Amino acid sequence: MKVFDLPLIRAKIEELRFATEQPGFWNGNDAQNVSKELSRLQGQVDMLVDTQKEIEDLSAISDLLSEEADEELNEEFYLRADKLRRSIEDNSILILLDGEYDAGNAIMTVHAGAGGLDSQDWAEMLYRMYVRWAEDHNYSIKLIDELPDQEAGIKSVTFSINGDYAYGYLKGEQGVHRLVRISPFDSQKRRHTSFASVEVMPVLPDSVEIEIRPEDLKMDTFRSSGAGGQYVNMTDSAVRITHIPTGIIVSCQTERSQHMNRATAMQVLRSKLFEKILRERQDQLDNIQGEKRTVAWGSQIRSYTLQPFQLIKDHRSGCEIGNVQSVLDGDIDELIMSFLRYQKTGKSLSDGSE
Repeated sequence: MKVFDLPLIRAKIEELRFATEQPGFWNGNDAQNVSKELSRLQGQVDMLVDTQKEIEDLSAISDLLSEEADEELNEEFYLRADKLRRSIEDNSILILLDGEYDAGNAIMTVHAGAGGLDSQDWAEMLYRMYVRWAEDHNYSIKLIDELPDQEAGIKSVTFSINGDYAYGYLKGEQGVHRLVRISPFDSQKRRHTSFASVEVMPVLPDSVEIEIRPEDLKMDTFRSSGAGGQYVNMTDSAVRITHIPTGIIVSCQTERSQHMNRATAMQVLRSKLFEKILRERQDQLDNIQGEKRTVAWGSQIRSYTLQPFQLIKDHRSGCEIGNVQSVLDGDIDELIMSFLRYQKTGKSLSDGSE
């Protein structure tokens, strides 16, 4: 939805309000999501109406000042104009976040690539980076599934980041992330290159229909493989679901019951199937247009170099950052924003567009 299209937003609000008035709506699974979406859209309307009114007021003040000089009124004009400018700048980010599911939560999976301990350690570093970013932006994080290695790092981890526009901000993190450093696991202190892949999917509202037939699912239960000690779940409450037609496998082992783990795993499966549908549609479009996208699914999107020099480079937007540690500590806003601008304009920093 276009975030500055007032008639369209109001029409969507009326549609959602009509849904809330239907019998049994508030007993349904989607009531909380609809209520949250209504609140978000109403906030956009209020912002647009206030902005339009302030523009009209400033225009009227400008007309008065053109007829008669007034020092006090002139000062008020510039103060209000500066405040309006800052408000518009703060809200301009919404132009970059107008995808259908950008406003919602995100599910992320980090997989260690080939390379043993180095890649597993790199996967854990990326997971920590996203958790730090989420915490800095007051998002909540929910661990869904984790496959740690007994020696070091993680083989894979799936988690959700929940808050306004979480998916919109993080969708550009999908792809392969490359790390170059002196390996802490190499006794000869040689430089190693490690890879990890990141998947990013929107958490779908219940109103989005994804066909999943019970006969297409294989469900296995197993014992949670947590950090160990007395807190390991001693029952087979963890759930692994295989979608037989596609071969997609999802699992959840962090909830307290098998029922809750199954519900969370099904949520992840819906998102993965939806992402697969989008990918296939895009592939068909690419074939029709006779071209391939610059950023293919699974392509290397970013390099993090720690030795022999320190530099992070996003290979799509051209954004480069020298403070590697700050980024690994979660300061990825510049990388996120540069990708969103690149996605909207199709121009990277190396094109001289910024």
